[in-house]
Amino acid sequence: MPHQLLTIEVSRPDAGHARLRLTGELDYDTAPELVAVAAGLHGEQQLTIDLSGVGLCDSSGLSALLIVRRGVGAIRLTGVSPQIQQLLDRTGLTELLSVQSADDDLRATG
Repeated sequence: MPHQLLTIEVSRPDAGHARLRLTGELDYDTAPELVAVAAGLHGEQQLTIDLSGVGLCDSSGLSALLIVRRGVGAIRLTGVSPQIQQLLDRTGLTELLSVQSADDDLRATG
């Protein structure tokens, strides 16, 4: 099975706020990409990471999210699928990261 690349779109909706929209797989091979992109966001006080396009997240992806959180400060995850939510819950990371599920996103726009 071919590996799906990770695509990261960066936008800055407000001063001091960056938004990363991820599409693909956040795993051992692609997690360093997220860390590198986030490291290039100098001076951002708030970071939103949209995971609605992420089909797979493994422990390396979770580790990358923690590294990004350490470097930025305020981090919010949106578009979190039930599978990723379960992974965050099982590892206790829901307590450390501000998480908005994909269902919450639909309710907010619907």
